[in-house]
Amino acid sequence: MSDLTSMIRAALAAGGTASTERRHFGAPMRPTSGPLANHDLTVYRGGRDPEVQELLARRHDAYVDCLRLAGIRVPETHLRLIDEAGSLRPVIAQKAVAPDMMLVPLVRKAGTKAAIGLLDRVATDVAEFWRRVAQRPERIGFHAQIERFAMDEKGPLFLDTFPPLISYSRDEMGHLIQRFADNGLVRGLGKVLPGRLREMQDRWYTPAGSVQTLIDGALRLRPDDTEEILEWADGFATTRLEGPWRNAVQAQLARHARSAKVSANRWRTVAGRDRPHA
Repeated sequence: MSDLTSMIRAALAAGGTASTERRHFGAPMRPTSGPLANHDLTVYRGGRDPEVQELLARRHDAYVDCLRLAGIRVPETHLRLIDEAGSLRPVIAQKAVAPDMMLVPLVRKAGTKAAIGLLDRVATDVAEFWRRVAQRPERIGFHAQIERFAMDEKGPLFLDTFPPLISYSRDEMGHLIQRFADNGLVRGLGKVLPGRLREMQDRWYTPAGSVQTLIDGALRLRPDDTEEILEWADGFATTRLEGPWRNAVQAQLARHARSAKVSANRWRTVAGRDRPHA
């Protein structure tokens, strides 16, 4: 894509359709005309810290390469630093995915068996990613949030490349979260309790954390299918995950199962009280 930076500048100046999706980082918009009309542009917090942002740009390229080498399909995605009178602003241009291809509406609309089939395909890619990066020397993560996946005829697509979870230490990533978070509360928390921002990322950097993040998202989307999702997840962990990963996921699944049982018992108790002839 020739002179992408100029295209991004022109698209931002012309404006477009802003997304209502809430994110920790960045404000997405889609140009309505021009060469980037079939792309989503996500604009991140700018600042006068070129050393931070230039490193960010290099590591973003490295992370996209890492994802693809590890079998994760990512749409055409590029990060550019836009100079605004000496202040740099990161902008990601990513080839747009049709709304009806996003995993969330697909999982919501599908029957139980089909929804679990979709989850299984994504979870398989997530687990395979961790196997392929296991021998790499860098600190690498994968934030497998269900909202950031799509599905086409070839299989899952992953859309979330920011922040780039490669080569940053735990402390460095904590600073990066604080630097680029759009939520002022998150930035304030980082100043008062920086340890909380370090903890926030821990799930991103373990195989079990990535798989569990996906499972948690599915449980939020389909609470009526909790039992079926937990049964699938336990089977997936048993047959498709290695020992330490399997144990960590199954421990979390057991907590989910206990919570679901307590909620069901509480509802039966309340319902019984409300029945006049119980």
